[in-house]
Amino acid sequence: MKRVIQTLAVLAAVAALAGAAVVLGGLYNVSARAGHWPGVPFVLHTTYEQSVDLRAPSEAEVPDLKAPGMVALGAKHFDESCRMCHAAPGLERWAIPQVMVPEPPHITRAVAGWTAAELHWIVDEGVKMSGMPHWPAARIDDVWPVVAFLRQVEEMSATDYADLTRQPARPEGAPDALPYCATCHGITGRSDNPQIPRLDIQDRDYLEQALRAYADGSRDSGIMHVAATRVPRAQLADLAAWFADQPVDTAPAAPVLDEGLAEDGAVLARAGTTEIPACVACHGPGVARKDETFPRLAGQSQIYLAQQLRLWRDGVRGDGRQSDLMVKAAEDLTDDDIAALAAWYASLPAEAR
Repeated sequence: MKRVIQTLAVLAAVAALAGAAVVLGGLYNVSARAGHWPGVPFVLHTTYEQSVDLRAPSEAEVPDLKAPGMVALGAKHFDESCRMCHAAPGLERWAIPQVMVPEPPHITRAVAGWTAAELHWIVDEGVKMSGMPHWPAARIDDVWPVVAFLRQVEEMSATDYADLTRQPARPEGAPDALPYCATCHGITGRSDNPQIPRLDIQDRDYLEQALRAYADGSRDSGIMHVAATRVPRAQLADLAAWFADQPVDTAPAAPVLDEGLAEDGAVLARAGTTEIPACVACHGPGVARKDETFPRLAGQSQIYLAQQLRLWRDGVRGDGRQSDLMVKAAEDLTDDDIAALAAWYASLPAEAR
């Protein structure tokens, strides 16, 4: 037994010396041109597949990926952040991704065989030693639009993709970055996509504060953090001014589909306490708001409002100032409360500035 132990100790020492020689002596060739040793790609890819399978969220956590606007929003983020490596429907990869190790597959192959929950985990977490980064924010609910796009990308044509990601022309006198922002928000700040907030109803101070908070990461969103950092910092104020100067379309974002729900929301929005003012005191409508850095809510998208209230309630969202007031205001809201508030504000005509 003693000899067996001695033999194992010698073998362990030899293995350690060999490992040290490879690492410290530079014996392992890290050249991407040389590629991996035979069998290594199989081991790495199998490890990757099993790791995703073990850690992906349950299918019960997958939201409605066919909700209005989900695919379009995901396509726009993909075009900005992922197309450079994975190409797009109807397009071939350019030269650089084809010589990467491992080689990033064309997006129509990359999504094959994965469930929505597994795709969410991959996009959120990224993959070590592959060049695939993790989601650039702690908040992960905005990964789902990308997943919604990925679930449909295999069936998309080049025309479908171009229609989802096309940038509009820049109006004369507009900031240079406006077409990039308008891909999602529209030239006037009012998008038809209910996943995307209206900007035409907001004051300049609020918009500039929000853009700077997204850019420095104090307001969490993987999609908007990427967008705000792709625009030169000097143009953020110009973009805020552009959207704030647009005529306000006073038409509400959504018709009243459930008048009883909207009436419940009106009661909630007007109810305040000695510690927490009513929603309308800060956000309107119909009163002089306390601070122009608080957003206007009347006429905003119902889907967007409900999403933001859930983020506040769950302690996920800050607004660049990490508002304790909004955390307290939202912490006791139920899902029904949130649905009612969102329905009421969305059903209102927007206020002209």
